[in-house]
Amino acid sequence: MIYVLWAAIILLTVLVQGSVSLIHIKLNLTVILVCYIGMKRGEIPGMFYGALIGLIEDIISGVLLGPNILSKGLIGYLSSSLYKKLFIWTPLIGAINIFSLTFLDSSIVFILRSIFDKIPVDIGTAFFIIMVQSLVNAPLGIFIKPKDMS
Repeated sequence: MIYVLWAAIILLTVLVQGSVSLIHIKLNLTVILVCYIGMKRGEIPGMFYGALIGLIEDIISGVLLGPNILSKGLIGYLSSSLYKKLFIWTPLIGAINIFSLTFLDSSIVFILRSIFDKIPVDIGTAFFIIMVQSLVNAPLGIFIKPKDMS
């Protein structure tokens, strides 16, 4: 039953992310799910579920299969290992963590799409979009607590 609930949450997040925009910029809400799973489950499950969420996102986007798989898998791994090895968790660190991981995720997707497909937008526009996505996601990092903090 828990797998059905998580599948529904993932699907709902991908659908909301694809349909809601802020100043004509699509949100990147799946990073928050991947960070949550990575922090609660650990590095390897975070990487696995991150890659799975990235696969779903790549299939739905229909552009190029692979950039979101790589970026979300990396984010799932890093979200768990960063707070364990570098930081003592505080709400501010959670916001900075989500901001930086969203920035990294969107940058990886942009770079990979630019290398293996046509460049989606120019670099200035991409930087602006990535910053808006990161700033929108950052406050949500306050509410995500690591496994040992629950």
